[in-house]
Amino acid sequence: MADYTVITDAHGLGVAAALLAGGEGLVAVDVERASGFRYSQRAYLIQVFRRGAGVFLFDPPPIGDFGPLQTAIGGEEWVLHAASQDLPSLRELGLEPRVMFDTELAARLLGHARVGLGAVVEDTLGIALAKAHSAADWSTRPLPQSWLEYAALDVLHLVDVRDVLHGELEEQGKTEFAAQEFAAVLERRPKAPREEPWRRLSGLHTVRGRRSLAVARELWTAREEYAQEQDVAPGRLVPDRALVAAIMADPQTKQALAGLKEFTGRASRSQIDRWWSAIQAGRAATELPTDRARGGDTLPPPRAWADRNPEADARLKAARPVVEARADDLGMPTENLLTPELLRRVAWSPPEDVSPETIGEALRDLGAREWQIEQTAQGIADAFVTSVQEPGSVAEVAS
Repeated sequence: MADYTVITDAHGLGVAAALLAGGEGLVAVDVERASGFRYSQRAYLIQVFRRGAGVFLFDPPPIGDFGPLQTAIGGEEWVLHAASQDLPSLRELGLEPRVMFDTELAARLLGHARVGLGAVVEDTLGIALAKAHSAADWSTRPLPQSWLEYAALDVLHLVDVRDVLHGELEEQGKTEFAAQEFAAVLERRPKAPREEPWRRLSGLHTVRGRRSLAVARELWTAREEYAQEQDVAPGRLVPDRALVAAIMADPQTKQALAGLKEFTGRASRSQIDRWWSAIQAGRAATELPTDRARGGDTLPPPRAWADRNPEADARLKAARPVVEARADDLGMPTENLLTPELLRRVAWSPPEDVSPETIGEALRDLGAREWQIEQTAQGIADAFVTSVQEPGSVAEVAS
C-alpha cells in the first residue's frame, strides 16, 4: 500500500502547485465531504492528479487560501466524476475549472449500465477499486492511511478513464452532446432556497392540521439552527422520524416530551428545553402554514392531468414514448436526452402554434441544450399535433 501524506499548510500547497503546474495534460480532481455527519457541504479533502506530477492530497480547513493551486491548474481541463456534486465545495475554496470532463455524465450519455466511479473505472480500464470508505466521515482527523489510499485512487486513474470515454464518445458521435452537457454543469448555479424548506421533513405527510404543521415548522427550524451552530448533520441530532413522533404524540409537558421513547437522537434530551420551546412556539403561532405547500410553479402530478388538463395529458402521453424511443435509439437514459420535468412543462403549456421551431424555443427557455432540442423538438411537435387529431381526443370530441 502506498504511503500518502496530506498537505496541511500554505508552504506545502505552494510546492504542490508548482509541481502540478509543471505536469502534463489534464488534471483529475475529486472532493471528499462529510455528508451525513456535518451540516456544511465543505470539502474535507481535495485530491489532485496530473501526469508528470503525481497525486496530491490537500486538507482544506487549515490551508484556507487555495489561490496558488487555482493559478497552477485553473486554466487546464479538469476531469471530475459527478462534477455537480463537487463543484460547489470547490467553488467555496476559489477552485473552478475553465473547462471540464465529467466521467459519470459521459458514461450516462454512452449508455453504460453502471455509472459509479468504481464501476466506470472497472468497465473502462479493468481495474477494481475498493469503495469501502465512500460513506466515511472525512472530517475525522487524523485520516487513516487506508482512507488516504482510497482517496488517491479516486483520481489516479481518472485521466485514463477520460481518454477511454472520450474515444467512445467519438465513436458514437456524441462528442458535441458531451461538450454541451459539461458546459451546462459548469454554468449551472445553485437553486434559490426553498420557500418552505421545513416541508422536506420526512414523514410530514402523516401530520394533520395547520396547528400541528406550525409545530413541525418550529421544531424543524430549531433543529436546523442548532445543527448549523454545531456543524452537525440535522438528522444526527434528532432524526426526522423522532420530530414527527413528537408532533403526533402532542405532549402537554416538557417531562412528557422527555419521556417519549420515540423521541430519539443524540440531542433529544440534552437539548430538551430547545425542543419544548419550539413546540410551544408552534402552538402559539398566529401565522399558521397552509395544509399544503404553496403551489409556486410546481406542476400537478401527471396522474391528475386527465381531470385537470386533459389536453396536456393527451400531449404528454403522445410525446413521452417518442422521446423514450429516441433515447433508446441513441443508447442513453431518457432523462439524459430530455428530463421528464422539461417534457411535462412544455406539454402543460405548449406554444400557441406548435412546430419544431416553437417547441425548440420553449425547450430552450426551460434550459434544454441545443443537442437535446435537435434530437427531440421535431418528434415532440409531431406528437403534440397528433394528440389533438386522434379519434376520441379532447379536440375531436369538442368539434
